[in-house]
Amino acid sequence: MYSFMNDYSEGAHPRILELLSSSNFEKNAGYGLDIHSNRAKEYIKRLIDRNDADIHFIPGGTQTNLIAISSFLRPHQCVIAADTAHINVHETGAIEATGHKVFILPTSDGKLTPLDIKKALVIHTDEHMVQPKMVYISNTTELGTIYTKEELTDISKTCRENGLILYLDGARLGSALTCSTNDLNLKDIANLVDVFYIGGTKNGALLGEALVIVKEELKEDFRFLIKQRGAMMAKGFVMGIQFEVLFKDNLFFELAKHANEMAEQLAEVITKHGFDFYVEHASNQVFPIFPNDLLAKMEKEFVYLVQYKIDEYNSVVRFVTSWATDHESIDAFKAFLEKNCNQ
Repeated sequence: MYSFMNDYSEGAHPRILELLSSSNFEKNAGYGLDIHSNRAKEYIKRLIDRNDADIHFIPGGTQTNLIAISSFLRPHQCVIAADTAHINVHETGAIEATGHKVFILPTSDGKLTPLDIKKALVIHTDEHMVQPKMVYISNTTELGTIYTKEELTDISKTCRENGLILYLDGARLGSALTCSTNDLNLKDIANLVDVFYIGGTKNGALLGEALVIVKEELKEDFRFLIKQRGAMMAKGFVMGIQFEVLFKDNLFFELAKHANEMAEQLAEVITKHGFDFYVEHASNQVFPIFPNDLLAKMEKEFVYLVQYKIDEYNSVVRFVTSWATDHESIDAFKAFLEKNCNQ
């Protein structure tokens, strides 16, 4: 079986495992105060050109979202998000469990716009409703789409004009930044949002996300909040080592670029055989529309996610490529379509 189910099926890039192994008997400080974590933070600060940024390593994306959102909102405040947002559909109500409503807005491509944000503000008029205080976006989105620099700039301007915290979920930020259509870099993001995270779990690390806080008012006591939410690892150096390797040189971006290139090859062969896509392909997530009878054959050889049922005859599926996706998997899928679509 060839898997296109997700981008975290494999362990970690060999260079990460190598440093984990070679440093195994070091006596490191705990709780993210070790030399490896400090090096990784310095590498990231250089890339974003913000020495004033606070950087915290947190084990997973849901924990990162939960801690950030619940820490930065007061009890009566809510977060605005797209209806497809990870915090709305893939986190088991984690945000609501902290007492904060996720106010969702329908989108066709997973991206929020300034108009969407303004609609949410118009709806919430007084103290009889929750007060919007944060805007949550992700890059890439859950549909694999990406924000342009102009789009993010417009959202940032809207948030700052209305006193809203702008938070960017970067679980797949590596993929977004290495897309052929991307015009953003990490420095741009640090200048346009208040807080964001750089995903390691889905880009070659065993685990870990790097939360970057650039807005001064959000930094106070954040380590207390991480600890209280159970996300401060005693062996924090395990994450520090991984981000040190990812950002010491260009590895983080090389791995993401590879995943995108593999996805592009999938998209090309799907297009060649005349199939449509649910959304325009951009990153390492591809959402083709296939007839169900073809899927019945496909599931015998490939692992993937059925995203939506279009009708009784067709479905949207999600293929995800990773840093470790090999050409053999792509060739096998090409051969499958050649065999089953040319009969």
